[in-house]
Parts: sequence; C-alpha cells; structure tokens
Amino acid sequence: MKEAKTIRIKYFTDKIEKLAYIGGKSDWIDLRCAQETEMKAGEFKLIPLGVAMQLPEGYEAHIVPRSSTFKNFGIIQTNHMGVIDETYCGDNDQWYMPAYALRDTKICVNDRICQFRIMEHQPEILFKEAQELGNENRGGLGSTGKA
Repeated sequence: MKEAKTIRIKYFTDKIEKLAYIGGKSDWIDLRCAQETEMKAGEFKLIPLGVAMQLPEGYEAHIVPRSSTFKNFGIIQTNHMGVIDETYCGDNDQWYMPAYALRDTKICVNDRICQFRIMEHQPEILFKEAQELGNENRGGLGSTGKA
C-alpha cells in the first residue's frame, strides 16, 4: 500500500464542500465552482475553484473536467487538461478552470465541475536515435478496436 501524501489547502470561501479523498472508489478528487457563474454561448471565463494548495515536493496536479461537466453545463475546459506544479502554492494562487461555453449556462456555487489527481514529475529522459525500433507494427494510428 502506498504512503498517503499530505497536501496543505487554503479555502477562499466557506460556501463549497471541503475536499475529500474517497479511497476505493476513484483516486480523482472533485473540485467545485466557488462563485456563481453565468456564461453565454461562445464566452470564455476562468471559473474559480475556491482552493489553493501546497502539493508535495516532486508532484503536480492534473485537472480535467468531470465526465458529466459538458452534459450538465455545456462547457469544455479550454486547455483540455490543466497542470499545476508544486511551485504554484502562494496564498493567492487560487485554482481555476478555464472554460468555454457551447451554450448559455449557469453554474452554481458548489457544483462539481472538474476533478484532479496528483502525479509524480516525469523523470529525466534521454533520447537515443535509432534507424529501426525492431517491434511489430500495430496497424497505424486509430487502428485498434476495429471489427
């Protein structure tokens, strides 16, 4: 069993539920809208998530929409995945979801709109050039799963 990591967290509002890790179900942690947000189709906004965190040394957070976010709110995350490293940990370094609305929408305080997990930084990588890789071809991009 892996050792639990401690993350110091600052809340910018008392109107959102406190973050919780639910072991055995998913290792992704839901993040909530911290300010009522109305968006018109075609509009971009940074939606405040109401938290700042001090991640463990050598870790980064990956933020992605929840699977129901588009269905429920008609928004997409503009950078598709946000990456926050452990140096973004100041008292005013609130986390945000950069969102683009595909329809008019209203997101209420405490609505779960995205999720995150932490990952260790990638190790240093060295590239070694080769004329051939010597492995079997898989059939080209997008070829798996065809009947």
